[in-house]
Amino acid sequence: MAALGWLTPRRRSATARSVLAGEASAEAARKSSQEVTEAQETAQALATAVREPEFPVLGDDKAAAFFDLDNTVMQGAALFHFGRGLYKRKFFETRDLARFAWQQAWFRLAGVEDPEHMQEARDSALSIVKGHRVAELETIGEEIYDEYMADRIWPGTRALAQAHLDAGQKVWLVTAAPVEIAQVIARRLGLTGALGTVAESVGGVYTGKLVGEPLHGPAKAEAVRALASAEGLDLSRCAAYSDSHNDIPMLSLVGHPYAINPDAKLRKHAREKDWRLRDYRTGRKAAKVGIPAAAGVGAVAGGTAAAIALSRRRR
Repeated sequence: MAALGWLTPRRRSATARSVLAGEASAEAARKSSQEVTEAQETAQALATAVREPEFPVLGDDKAAAFFDLDNTVMQGAALFHFGRGLYKRKFFETRDLARFAWQQAWFRLAGVEDPEHMQEARDSALSIVKGHRVAELETIGEEIYDEYMADRIWPGTRALAQAHLDAGQKVWLVTAAPVEIAQVIARRLGLTGALGTVAESVGGVYTGKLVGEPLHGPAKAEAVRALASAEGLDLSRCAAYSDSHNDIPMLSLVGHPYAINPDAKLRKHAREKDWRLRDYRTGRKAAKVGIPAAAGVGAVAGGTAAAIALSRRRR
């Protein structure tokens, strides 16, 4: 029997090297499983896209698209970038810039809008522009777009907006940012226009107050509803895009809602409602993809592949 001892398992305590080997093996297995899952999700998404009718529908003048701005079309918050530009032009002190910088850093790390931070930023901006002419801020807004915003546009989201324009549809930004900033961005991107928060002005000079309330959450939905009515649009044929659960009211209005770079709450809600998901932050492909179906990896590749895929589908 002794000769067969080598067939009998021996009990030995795990050494540090064996523990390391076991952990490495488990990690490799986990990664392999994840890659297989992602490949299956991608294949499923592509198969779903093949079955979907062409969208946006070419020539459908009863349809339009509504895009949230912060973290959907552009990395970060437009209001914070605007604050940086105003500081550069001596509109306020260094301590105010530090506050703007902290708010922007938090926003980029969290990827979601915090009501208190956004309110503080709006109050700061209103106090800063009080007494200045609207025309002056519009001119400065053009300069600030080139300095801080142009390089932060998500190419993938930009391609989605262009798809609607190419189909003959109107495209609006819908944002809590000041309407003057939003209009500059919309114009520079070649979009139809923008809905934004309106600051009160008298005789072309800012008073430091708002007209109504910030265009945020339910207010966005009301603005879209009003614009659709004025434009004679059919909301069931329209699309809306956002990263934030705060915009669920707006997304729920339309027949084609899209979660773009979604926060955790919106991602969960979108999956429950079977809405399309797109994420340009990590290069991962969501299980549910919208137009275009063959988006590439990452923001730049995503935008390029988006345009190519949409072009092919129209031929």
